Amino acid sequence: MSTGRPGDDGIPRRREQLVAPPGSPSREEDWGDANHAKTEKLRRKNLERLASTQGLDLRHSAYGYALVDSTHQRIEDRSDMTLDEIESCLERRA
Repeated sequence: MSTGRPGDDGIPRRREQLVAPPGSPSREEDWGDANHAKTEKLRRKNLERLASTQGLDLRHSAYGYALVDSTHQRIEDRSDMTLDEIESCLERRA
């Protein structure tokens, strides 16, 4: 038996608008952070490939990045490098 309104049969649905809590970002999406994350990921992947061609491995930790050779020794004995420092180190070694 139908009541005549669509959606009355089956699972009940809410029809109210949700309000964002105070202090939260607006409902419009902010693509700036997503674009920055994508750019950083692509740069990191590119540096991983470049390090791989030189027989090195690019590692990441809470402190930063490190280049590790095949004997598991850190290059420049650092594990807190930025991607800029990694890039310059790889260019010097090339």
